[in-house]
This record gives sequence, C-alpha cells and structure tokens, in this order.
Amino acid sequence: MSANPNDQDKIEQYARALIEAGRAEGRSDADLVQWRHAEKFSPEVLEVLGSMRQSDDLHLVDAVSKEYKEILDAGDDTVMVTVTTSVPMDDDLRAKVKAKAEKDLESPVYLVERVDPSILGGIILEQRGKRYDASVRAQLSNIRKSLSGTFIGVENDE
Repeated sequence: MSANPNDQDKIEQYARALIEAGRAEGRSDADLVQWRHAEKFSPEVLEVLGSMRQSDDLHLVDAVSKEYKEILDAGDDTVMVTVTTSVPMDDDLRAKVKAKAEKDLESPVYLVERVDPSILGGIILEQRGKRYDASVRAQLSNIRKSLSGTFIGVENDE
C-alpha cells in the first residue's frame, strides 16, 4: 500500500522519533527489527505507536518502517528538535531556529513544530532529552520565584 503524499511529513516524523529514541539508547537498528516483527517493543516504540493511534495514523505503520530503514541506511545523523511557540512560526523564524540548532548541535536538524498559546511567547526547544525553555511563561515564573524569595523575612518599616 502506497502512502498518501499528504502523509509523508507524518511518516518522516514518526520514523525520526523512533530513530532519535533508539539512538539515545544505542539501539536504533534493534528498534527497526522490533518495528517490523513486533515481538518485543521498547518503551519508545510503544510511545510512537500510541501517538500514531491517538492521531488515527496506524495505517502508516508500514510506511514509517520503510522510512525508518531508509534514514538509517543513509547514515543520516539528523537530530530531531521539537520547537514550541505560542503562534505558528513563519519561514524566516523557522530558518533561523533551524540554522542556530544545526550550528549548536553540529548536525543536520529536523524540526517538529508545536503551537502552545499557554507559553504566552518565546520558544521552547527540546532535543536529545534536553529542554531549553525561553518562554514568557517560564520567565514570569522565574521572576515570581525571585520576587517571593526577596520579600520573605523582610520587615515592613511602616
């Protein structure tokens, strides 16, 4: 069964999520075997399957498996970076974020974009199990903590 062209981004995102998780544990080739034979699923494979199920994308399992193998066979060292912003990124910001991440990681980057209005502004980057939170929500939280620590135990001169 051939994948719908509209599903190609989803297929690559799922395959890259599996690769990134497998690489983190040193078992990306083993995860491909698990994916194809479904004998012993790692937590990461189960998580991706759960995400696919939640998005009603289980019909893409075969295509994800093929994409996974192609990426591994190509020796692709691309790092998946999840970018969360309060509004969708435009092409200019997307290019800047990707260029900065590629420079910092010294590897090609595959961006997964998420929109979460609750962060109010700024950006959150997640890659290789690390999270960099430069959101307005986080900054306000830090200010609140700093101010509450400053006024604890201070006597009022009135």
